[in-house]
Formats: sequence, structure tokens, C-alpha cells
Amino acid sequence: MEQRRFSGKSHWYHETQARTCHADVQPLVPEAARVNDRFLLDLVVPDDVLHAHHAWLTVARHAGDHLLPDTVTPSRLATLTAYDRLSTALTVAQVSGVQRLCNHYAARLAPLPGPDSSRESNRRLAQITQYARQLASSPTLIDARARIQLAEVGLTDADRVTFNQIVGFIGFQARVIAVLQALNGQPARWLPGIDIQQDAPVERFAAAAPQWQPDIPLPAPGYLRPEQTQALADAQRIEAMQPLAEGLVGDEAALSLLSALVEALYQGPDAALVALISARINGSSDCFARMTRAISDAALSDAVRNGERALLAWSHNHPRERALIQAAQALTRSPDRFSAAHLQPVSDVDVTRDVLLRLLGLTALCGWLNRLKIGLGSAPSGQTAASSG
Repeated sequence: MEQRRFSGKSHWYHETQARTCHADVQPLVPEAARVNDRFLLDLVVPDDVLHAHHAWLTVARHAGDHLLPDTVTPSRLATLTAYDRLSTALTVAQVSGVQRLCNHYAARLAPLPGPDSSRESNRRLAQITQYARQLASSPTLIDARARIQLAEVGLTDADRVTFNQIVGFIGFQARVIAVLQALNGQPARWLPGIDIQQDAPVERFAAAAPQWQPDIPLPAPGYLRPEQTQALADAQRIEAMQPLAEGLVGDEAALSLLSALVEALYQGPDAALVALISARINGSSDCFARMTRAISDAALSDAVRNGERALLAWSHNHPRERALIQAAQALTRSPDRFSAAHLQPVSDVDVTRDVLLRLLGLTALCGWLNRLKIGLGSAPSGQTAASSG
């Protein structure tokens, strides 16, 4: 029997080597690129949910349009092309396992011409694909060497910020879609899934974790444009955006959108709890330390730090917190497996649907913040690597 041959990007798992043939290539679901809502991807959501969460969903749509436009004009300081951005988005979507997301970014990527077929271009594409996959699936694999390797294949400081923003945004988008599909009783994953993300090792969360510092040059205040100065001032008033804001101010629009999302979602007495869970799983020691200071129950913080067995013991007498913790853990570790079964226990402890959706939206957003901390900085030189991020 003659073997069937496939070419181009007509599949989820795109190649990491360039092709020179620009013939018509169709993705598996070409209509997935043509949606009215590029954040929720035309997912059917009850009108009352859209109304209650209109403010932050609108900001999220603007963030997606800004980070993943249809056309990009690269420059000497910002070299990422539309292909680079959508290729990264597809890689992260693949890691999430949320098929609606994979279909959309595969369909948008398919018609774009890839980079030239030189050895340097192939090495660059392979490096950014590997980095995106690792940051999305196993953030603790990203260290100073991984960040240096991005510079070695030609990414500028501005590229690194945008690149890490895209990885964080797609992870956020995947988890929001997973939650809303669970609300509808729909599965997020239609094909065999991937491994569940493992929790970061406890060694990253020493009691006296070193302060996080960005490892990209920070702009001098006198050289900021007025809109950058304003975006930075607005962001620095939000505790969860410190000290990230200075490193992100080069793209003031993205910074302002991220700040608006944090301000809209980080509300209520349970916000610090779900943020703590996210930081513990993803391995952001700085985010974990900041959330620990926001939680008055030291026993809870210690239980989260020490792992699943300690947390189960603590939560035995706290059914409400246990339900929230389990939902946040499931969404953070494996959005493709998140289902209505994870929502029901929280509803059973009298958490309203709108409060639950906001808290799970915050859980998804914290994954974005965690990855920015891990991808753009570490502990100061001389501190232990185990405490970085």
C-alpha cells in the first residue's frame, strides 16, 4: 500500500524546521481561525456570565489582540514575527491540551510563511519552541542558562518580554476556556491528553526566600515616554505587579492590560489562597512569599509549602478552603482535564458561581504572573538557585 504523505502545518504539532514551500496549506479545522471572539473562541457562554464578567473578559480580548496581531513589522529591537508569535501560541496551546485553542492557533499559523531554511533560523525556531514548551509545562526547568540561550539565538530584551508575555497569556486563555467549558459540561480535551504538570520541589520555597530581581536591563526613568511613565505608576500601585512592572514597561500597552486584569480579578478574601496554590505548583518562590504575607493563617501557608500530604491534613477541618484548593490545583496542573466535577464541590460549600469563576480566572492569571517571574528574572547573584523565580 502506498504511504500517505503530509506536508506543511496541517496538524497541531508543528515542525521546528522551516519550509520554503508556500503552497496552499490547510489546517485540520480551517474555520477555527475565523471567530468573532478571539479570546473565548466563540465558546457559547450564558449571557448572565458574560455580563457579570464583562470587564475583565474585555481586557483579556484586548490583551490577545495586542500580543497576537495578524500582522507584525519586526525591527532591530523587536524581531519576533507574526509566525514566531503564533508558533509560540500553538506550542503553549498544545501543552495545555485544550483542543479549541489548538485548532484556533493551528488555523491562524497554517497560511503564514515560516522563516528561511538556514541553519541559524532552524536553531532559533527550535530554541524558542523548546523554551515555550518548558515554561508552559514545567516552569521550574527554566533557569538562567535557558534565558541566556534565547539571547544566543537572537532574541532581544524586548523580544524576551513579549515572548514570555505570550506564553503566560496563552496559558491564561487556555484555563479560562477550560473553566467555561466545564461550566457548560463540555470536555476541554477531545484527544488523548498529556502528562499532568508536577508540583515544584519544596526546596524552592525556603522560609527566607531571596528577593526576586529581573535579569533584563531596566529603563532609566528619564528615558521613559509619558505613556510608559503612567503605565508604570499605575502598575506599581498594585502589590501583585511589584516588582515585575519595571521590566515590562517597554511595552506599556501590554503592561497596562495585565495590570487591569490583576486589578479586576484579585479581589475577595480567597484571592490570596488561590494565588498561593498557583505559585506553589508553578515554582514561583517570590509570588509564594508575597502571598504568604497576605495570608494570616501561618499553618495554611506551611501546609501549602510542605506538599499534598500536609495540605490534606490541614484542609480536613476546612471544607470550604479544601474545595477551593482542589479546584485551583486541578486547573493549574491540567486544564485539559478540568471538568464540571471540579466545580460541583465548590458550589456545595456555598460559593456562588460568579465568585467561583472570578477565583478560577484569578488562578489562571496567577499562572501568567508566575511564568513572567520565572522567565524574566531570578534571585540575586550568589543566592541559591533553588529559591529563584
